[in-house]
Amino acid sequence: MASALIATGRRKESAATVRLVPGGGQISVNGRPPLEYFGRETLVMLIEQPLKLTEKLDKFNIHVTTKGGGLSGQAGAVRLGIARALLKHDEALRKTLRVAGFLTRDPRMVERKKPGQPGARKRFQFSKR
Repeated sequence: MASALIATGRRKESAATVRLVPGGGQISVNGRPPLEYFGRETLVMLIEQPLKLTEKLDKFNIHVTTKGGGLSGQAGAVRLGIARALLKHDEALRKTLRVAGFLTRDPRMVERKKPGQPGARKRFQFSKR
């Protein structure tokens, strides 16, 4: 196994670079603890899902650099990056991660605002007279 496994994850407008280093299970996101960075327990649980599923939560130290988008998109990008890095570590985890849906890049993006209207789908109120 290489000393550091590096993978990239993306979601919405966010991108995350994940470095997996053998260690005791410490996670840092942009140099801060995940709960301090994300501010919500649910987002921390989201990024830990691939590690818990493969039972590798205390086997690696994880250093994440993430930018762009909002916190939810960044958490999704981190989850994909962690899953891809785990795959580089052990190819046998592919089926487990695939079935859980952690290897699929979520393609949904914000729809653009249309000209002459207040939003992507919203329309100004129709007036007959």
